[in-house]
Amino acid sequence: MPELPDVEYFRRFLADRAAGALIERVVTTDPAILRNATDGALDAAVRGHRLEEPERHGKWLLAWTTGPAVLVHFGMTGRLLWAPGPAGRHRHDRVIFQTDRGELRYRNMRKLGGVWLAHDRDEARRLLAPLGPDALHASARTFRAALGRRRGQVKAALMNQSVVAGVGNLAADEALWQARIHPLRRLEDLTEEERRRLERSVRRVLRTWVDRFHDLPPGWLLSVRGPGARCPRCGTELRRTVAGGRTTFFCPSCQTYTRA
Repeated sequence: MPELPDVEYFRRFLADRAAGALIERVVTTDPAILRNATDGALDAAVRGHRLEEPERHGKWLLAWTTGPAVLVHFGMTGRLLWAPGPAGRHRHDRVIFQTDRGELRYRNMRKLGGVWLAHDRDEARRLLAPLGPDALHASARTFRAALGRRRGQVKAALMNQSVVAGVGNLAADEALWQARIHPLRRLEDLTEEERRRLERSVRRVLRTWVDRFHDLPPGWLLSVRGPGARCPRCGTELRRTVAGGRTTFFCPSCQTYTRA
């Protein structure tokens, strides 16, 4: 599933390939992927506008134009592609922006996520209002305050997009492992030092992942994460559990937790 670093990659991809391109037509091959507009309304709204510098908030991509914005969520299988023309289109290319430079294609096999239309910045803010602060750009105080308002298991809270936006299953596992915090610990039981350690760990993981997108550092949990793997730090065999409804790997030696 695309996580914040993946969406940041798509944001940079869109900025490099398409910023300044004039939208000549929007072809929607599967109107069900549009969540708040018809295919005709989307085409009419953005046709004739140029793509501007895109933004990202958590796992959401905001493709701004000189008029409206197109908000994209990638779900589990979404991605962006660029092509010089219509040749080679795929049956899972759900929305195709034809421009004076080429085609920007939103491909999504399983059709989770989708595309939203925001006519102006106020509407875009309303669409994103349920999200918490961006996990990469929030200040340390904002991040800790967002977690401080929650109770329950720490990993579930980290992945709750209304708490902090952008942390997915893999990033949560890595950050908790680096911070030496068990994924099933309860937020209200964390010490202030553990909260500071967790905040620093989440931001470090996301920054590093963004900067080294295709080449994550050796020695991370993600470099071995899976059944039968051993902790890169102490060599203990990793254990598997479920946290926040997601498969979770942790080190029982580095991430201890004694239930009351």
